[in-house]
Amino acid sequence: MNKADLIDAIAVESKLTKTDSKKALDAYIKATTAALKTGSRVALVGFGSFGVVKRNARTGRNPQTGKPINIKAKNVVKFKAGSDLLGGVQ
Repeated sequence: MNKADLIDAIAVESKLTKTDSKKALDAYIKATTAALKTGSRVALVGFGSFGVVKRNARTGRNPQTGKPINIKAKNVVKFKAGSDLLGGVQ
């Protein structure tokens, strides 16, 4: 499912227009991005939660040459699925 498919699904389920559904999805993405940039956690009960974790610096290997390379520390976004989502997938 891509963004256009998701907008179509939101429009059908919510009985909103596709334009309004796109605005709602874009607003959700913008709000979630802003919250994660400040280090906040975004939790949607039953669906899951998004959070930011720090990945430590480490040594990796270049797959073409096999030489070791240094990988810098960075913050990454993690998603943890909620119980309703896990129950519906299994």
